[in-house]
Amino acid sequence: MPATIGTRTVSTPVALLLLALSTSALADQTLIDEGREIAFDRKKGNCLSCHAIEGGEMPGNIGPPLLAMKARFPEPSRLKAQISDARTANPDTIMPPFGPNAILTEAEIEKVVAFIHSL
Repeated sequence: MPATIGTRTVSTPVALLLLALSTSALADQTLIDEGREIAFDRKKGNCLSCHAIEGGEMPGNIGPPLLAMKARFPEPSRLKAQISDARTANPDTIMPPFGPNAILTEAEIEKVVAFIHSL
C-alpha cells in the first residue's frame, strides 16, 4: 500500500526506509548534542581547557584546534582510543586519560567521540 510523504506518494518499503533514516539521523544528532554538552562541561570533559572548538567559549591553546576531525580521524575507533587514553599513541602527552582514570564513563566517551568526530 502506498504512503504519502509531503506531496509525494511512495511505496510502503520506501516510506519505511525514509522513516528509519530520519529516526537514525535524529538519534545521531542526539548523541552529538549530548557529546557537546559533556565536552563543554568544565567539570566533565573540559575539552575547551586545551582545545579551540567551534561554538565553545574561552578555549585553551595547549592542544590543537578540533576541526576537520573526520579527515584527521577517518575511523571513529582511533578517535575514541585517543580520547580514552592518549598515552597509548604518545606516552608524553599531557591529555588526561579519560577512560583509565574514570574521568568519563564509556558511554560518555562514546558521546564525546560522536561530537568531536562531527566537527
